[in-house]
Amino acid sequence: MTISIYRYLQLAAVLTVFTSIGCNKDFLDKAPLDALSTDNPLASTNELRLYVDQFYAATLPSQPGGVNSAGIAFNDGFGTDNMGFGNTPDARMNGALSPNGVVISGYTTIRSINYFLEHYTNAQGDPTLINNYLGEAKFFRALTYFGMVKDYGDLTWVNKVLPADANLMEVPRDPRTLVIDSVLADLDQAAALLPVQASSATMRLHKDVALALKSRVALYEATWQKYHSAKNDPFFTTGMTNAKIRDYFQQAKDAANAVISSGRWKIFNTGKPLNDYQNLFITNDLSANSEVLLWRKYSVADLIGNSVAKYVSTGGGNMGISLSLVDDYLTITGTPFTGTARANAQAAYGTELLPTVRDPRLSQTVVVPRVQPLKPGTIAPAYPALNGTSFSLNTTGYALAKFLAYNDPIAYTDDNKDQTPAIAFRYAEVLLNYAEAAAELGDDPTAVATVLKPLRDRAGMPVMNVANEFNGDANYPFHDLSPLLQAVRRERRVELACEGFRLDDIMRWAAADVLVKGKRPVGTLFAGSDLVQQNTATGFYGASMLIYDTPPAGKKVNLYLSGNPGDPLRYVDPYKASAPNGFGFNLKRDYLLPIQQRQLQLTGFKWVQNPGW
Repeated sequence: MTISIYRYLQLAAVLTVFTSIGCNKDFLDKAPLDALSTDNPLASTNELRLYVDQFYAATLPSQPGGVNSAGIAFNDGFGTDNMGFGNTPDARMNGALSPNGVVISGYTTIRSINYFLEHYTNAQGDPTLINNYLGEAKFFRALTYFGMVKDYGDLTWVNKVLPADANLMEVPRDPRTLVIDSVLADLDQAAALLPVQASSATMRLHKDVALALKSRVALYEATWQKYHSAKNDPFFTTGMTNAKIRDYFQQAKDAANAVISSGRWKIFNTGKPLNDYQNLFITNDLSANSEVLLWRKYSVADLIGNSVAKYVSTGGGNMGISLSLVDDYLTITGTPFTGTARANAQAAYGTELLPTVRDPRLSQTVVVPRVQPLKPGTIAPAYPALNGTSFSLNTTGYALAKFLAYNDPIAYTDDNKDQTPAIAFRYAEVLLNYAEAAAELGDDPTAVATVLKPLRDRAGMPVMNVANEFNGDANYPFHDLSPLLQAVRRERRVELACEGFRLDDIMRWAAADVLVKGKRPVGTLFAGSDLVQQNTATGFYGASMLIYDTPPAGKKVNLYLSGNPGDPLRYVDPYKASAPNGFGFNLKRDYLLPIQQRQLQLTGFKWVQNPGW
């Protein structure tokens, strides 16, 4: 007798903790992955491979499939100060999330993995392969739990397939630290079981990916506990000690160092500082790339594509990069971009983006007018599409260049025609994780700068000098940090910009008070720059004028500016009308998501709602 894996799990999952509580009807429509014997499931290494394959698609990041949709290239638009969509604030950042919550669907994946862990010993075949697939299962369980901890905090750690007994759901949540410690233990086991590889050609997990994730997890938890505890908010674990926090930092540093000291990976650098960084993200085949530990390949020929280029190639995409991010890039000489130099550069649109003025990673992340190709035969216009319509609108004046496959003649033509890869883990993050953990542990700044030197070398930037780079302006969000920590955080923001890391960083640093609450991300300088002169009948915007402040009869405002009429300097302010008092993030609530009431009921209220909800 055989039944599909998914059908078997669907029937079994009814009684799992929080798996099918929300009556996920789309679960019934999923196609079976393979067939296996109910008497001896997972009986071969081939069945093991087929089974764990499902978790690659389900848990690893992908690129967006539509306008303003989730995916690596657009994820910073969901609730961060790096970029945003349209003129409506992200609900979470604006304190407007529904308290009803959603089903914690990660437990479905956990049950499926636990099923594998209870039956993989049935497999006959090469013991090395069996161990490899066991390591993959441990990795995916760790990754799934980590994602749930970030969203919900305390959880119930379930490491086996639960029998059909509803009473087993009536258990309290375990402290998040217990879950994280279990995650780190899973990753230690995964690192020991997975193969050693010096390239990502297989596009499968290997030892260094497990170590990279361990460095990410341990760093997240260390900073979460340190900074939430420092602010005495409801989100740190009661009884947390400095020794425990230091242990997490040390684990993050050690895991990253194991990857670094292996000598198997290096930063992609062909000696072209104006191109190498951008080219990393638009190279279709990364198999031989020395920096990429794990990635997802897209192939239009196989009907597997994404939609990044369709929207980004317009110079808009109904989104925009924030001035805050643009301002954080250092000058080409390695100093903060402030004062007269900043004012003079902003007066002529696009000057502040030039690689002769700023860190060249900026011009490879944000579209430079008259320079950046948008698609074959098309160069970015002299001024931004602030008057664009639908997905051609640039909401801030700063358009995304990173991930734009500008030399692909097909990528921009329709949805799912782009082959821009999805990088899940790269060596740069490992270096940044090491640097931050080392800085938090009080290591020597020179040693930290040495670790980060390959990132600076690729961009043609000076080696990190924390004294030269320190921004002590009272308006700079992290002016009260040590020079080393400030420099490391800036380097992280710049190197990983628009890759989906920023929300995690804001949350773990407990930094919503200085980055989100009561603030609005603005865009390029308008009043006080040459954009004003282009908003005339004969200027760039002449065919579709920008209307702000007081519209003429029969017209509507289509552009919002900061400040008031007559102010000498006014910036594009896309959320001015929708968030007049700034974002309404609730510092005592919104660092975690609400739990669905139905789920609380099914635990006999042994689970309690997250703070503030």
